Amino acid sequence: MSKTFQELTIKDPFMFAAAMSNEEQCKTFLSIVLGMEILHVSVVTEKTISYHPEYHGVRLEVLAIENNTKRRFNVEMQVKDNKNLSKRSRYYHAQLDMNALLTGIDYNELPDTYVIFICDYDPLGDELYRYTIVNRCDENGKVISDGNHTIWLSSKGNNASDEPKELVDFLEYVENPDDSKETEEDSFLKSLKAQIAEIKKDRDWETRYMLFKEMMEDERAAGRAEGISVGIISSILTILSSKGKVDASLQEFVSNQRDEKILKQWLTMAASSDSVAEFEQKIKK
Repeated sequence: MSKTFQELTIKDPFMFAAAMSNEEQCKTFLSIVLGMEILHVSVVTEKTISYHPEYHGVRLEVLAIENNTKRRFNVEMQVKDNKNLSKRSRYYHAQLDMNALLTGIDYNELPDTYVIFICDYDPLGDELYRYTIVNRCDENGKVISDGNHTIWLSSKGNNASDEPKELVDFLEYVENPDDSKETEEDSFLKSLKAQIAEIKKDRDWETRYMLFKEMMEDERAAGRAEGISVGIISSILTILSSKGKVDASLQEFVSNQRDEKILKQWLTMAASSDSVAEFEQKIKK
């Protein structure tokens, strides 16, 4: 069941993206995770909230660009155990590089890219809050510096003494968004929680969420309809194959049909036809 706007927490991708659309908040978060100074970032809001078909069904939830260095940062909340996290990371790096190249940057001048996934599960099972993924040469163990930086954060870590307190506090907040404890020193977490409270009072953000939810429901419905059509097409071709050779042109003709009502009619015709030729004659009348 989908959540109402007021039920959203930091681990819901929409709320995380909404919070990180604040450039100061995003800059502070990146500084904590990466352990380096981030001078100023621009958060690309149209890729933060909206769904873009050109990204192969992937939402770049938080895309930030550092103004002076042009370094690119993609941050995503992962709330389902994703067995393809490594390939997903690779795909995101490719998208960030393509985005840079489209702005006229020569590939020799490609800026560093950072893909950061925040997981509410342990992606590698070693109870670490942070996993830093690098390219390494097998023969000599040397790290290849190609400008790609991949970091998987886990809310299931158990090595608090190895990580900055602000990062651990944030990940504990992800793990228990209703239960987290904050201290006077943890200004980032206090600021983040206050911002989320303000977002929930903002009718504009609530409207965006309703539109976003409607868009996602339409996408899922389209996917289900596509799945049903593909299943019927497969059944038609299987039945026809039992009655003779189905040439490529007929396969293509059937496969290109996406009207479920017509496909169900064709399925009945395929079952009642004595031959492939009879079926073809019926559907092309």
